[in-house]
Formats: sequence, structure tokens, C-alpha cells
Amino acid sequence: MSQVLSDWLSERPFTLTLSSGFFGFFAHTGVLTALLERDLVPHRLTGSSAGALVAGCWASGADISLMKQKLFALQKQDFWDPFPGLGLLRGHKFRQLLGELLQCRTFADCKVPLAVSAWNGLSQKTEVLTEGELVTAIYASCAVPFLFQPVWIKGKPMWDGGIKDRHGLAATDSQERVLYHHLSSRSPWRSKNSRSLKMPVRDNLTALAIHGLPRSGPDKLAVGPEAYQKAYESTLKALDMPLDNQRHIELGVA
Repeated sequence: MSQVLSDWLSERPFTLTLSSGFFGFFAHTGVLTALLERDLVPHRLTGSSAGALVAGCWASGADISLMKQKLFALQKQDFWDPFPGLGLLRGHKFRQLLGELLQCRTFADCKVPLAVSAWNGLSQKTEVLTEGELVTAIYASCAVPFLFQPVWIKGKPMWDGGIKDRHGLAATDSQERVLYHHLSSRSPWRSKNSRSLKMPVRDNLTALAIHGLPRSGPDKLAVGPEAYQKAYESTLKALDMPLDNQRHIELGVA
């Protein structure tokens, strides 16, 4: 009989990597909640955009129940601050919100190692951020172009890590045991066959995708709790499912 996911995770320490995906932080939080409930605790976290937000909050020491409470209470006015610039939103409100969610100030203060991806607008390449202020780094990784204005880090404008590292895997290597949560996307600016939309395959990586989750957004925050719950329930189910030869688990929700 094939090995089930929970047994694979229990064998040795693993990194949890959370993908980019527009307002997908509800689903990521549901996945993380299920893992912690089964005592499957990541020893390191990486992510891009929505994945960086959830990874950063938990790595900083935020209790998962507090994260859930804060996200469920999120309203558009909590982060909506239009202002002229290289993006619709100035980002001050979002940074204030991050300051409330994050439980420490810097990467060095995190309870577990953390790395997040951001996109350098000058070099047009992904940069992996592992030091400095958490609020600045998480904001950079979440700064969706045209929606949020960039943040400047060491003289460089930084935007959403999902631009070039949608998977959030840039901070990992092939020797690292990784559980990767893949947010399915119907992105209008990527081709249907884009590699970034496909589940990655590599040694030591197990990928989980939950298809059909409700899609949240600035004007659809009310569906976030449903996305959380379905991701949570699906992850509990996935933990008892056998792995295929590519170590992929894909589920659909009703």
C-alpha cells in the first residue's frame, strides 16, 4: 500500500511552502490549521504573496486561532487607501494591518525560519528575503502590481513575489523535504499552459492542490471563511490519502 501523506510528513522535518494566489490566505490558513491539529508542525516556511502573509504570521509567533479570527474579521476598508502612485493603493493601511498580525519585528525574531519571495522591479528578477523588517518584506511579497504601490528595499522597488515565483519555492532546494500547497488559479495574465500554474514535480517535494475553493477578493471577503473551512476539511482528508508516484494529492470540494 502506498504511503499516506501524514506518514510522509512525520518521517523527518519538513518545510511548508505556500503559493501565491489572489487573496488565497484564507485557504492557506485552513491548510496550516489542519496540519497543526494533527501535530504536523513545519520546521521552516517559505511563500509568495498570500502564501508569504500566512507563512510570515505563523512564523512570527501568531497563534493560528488568532490568525483565523483576524482574517475572518477583515473588511475592505482595513486596507483600502487609494493614493496617486505606481499602484491604486498607497499601502499604509495594509502595512498597519500587517503590524497588528505579525508578532515580532524582524526575521531574526521569528520562532521558526522564514523566507519570502518578492520581485525586484529594477532587475525584473525574484529576490528571496530572509532578513530585515517583517512588515516591509511581507508587504513587498504581497504588493500585487497595479493594486498596491511598491515598497523600496535598499533602493529597489519590490512587488508581488508571485510575478516570477508563483510557487514560492525560490527559497528551497532539492535536498529539502517540502510540503507545497498549490492555490489553483485562473489568472487572466498567464497562458493556460504556463508552468507557474502547474503543480511542480521534484525530488523530496509533495504537492497538495484543493480545486474548486471559493475565490475571495477585495469585494468578496465574505466568502473567505468558506474557503478556509473547505481547505481545512480537505487537508484533513488529504493527510490520510496515499501519495502517487509524483507525490501529488489533488482534491475537489463540493
